Amino acid sequence: MLHIDIHSFSYKKGGIPKDHTGNGGGFTFDCRGILNPGRIEEYKSLTGNDPGVQEFLETQTDMPKFLDLIKNIISINIDNYLERGFENLQINFGCTGGQHRSVYCALKTAEFVREKYPQGTEISLHHDEQHQLNIGNEQ
Repeated sequence: MLHIDIHSFSYKKGGIPKDHTGNGGGFTFDCRGILNPGRIEEYKSLTGNDPGVQEFLETQTDMPKFLDLIKNIISINIDNYLERGFENLQINFGCTGGQHRSVYCALKTAEFVREKYPQGTEISLHHDEQHQLNIGNEQ
């Protein structure tokens, strides 16, 4: 079973999440090159989990292109790790506040992995800057 630990985080607050598996880390993607919905008044208090923020990111930014590239990159490793029997992979998404872009990317990546790899993977999703329960993948 490949356990995939997915984090959203803030570069300014908590920094890049540590890998506690002994695997030495994984992927860290910088979402700050995508237009920040947090700079728009109606989205400031929302997160990447909210439909309005998601629609903005999907229609007003390069986020779809960004995520497609990430999906291609991580699929190479997931395929290889499953074939080789690896047990851990960490995927991190950082932005300025860990609220909008990184949360969205972490959420959508977890959805992608669940759909593409329904067998052989277990996902833990952590929004490091959000005061909420982490969402696990029950498979």
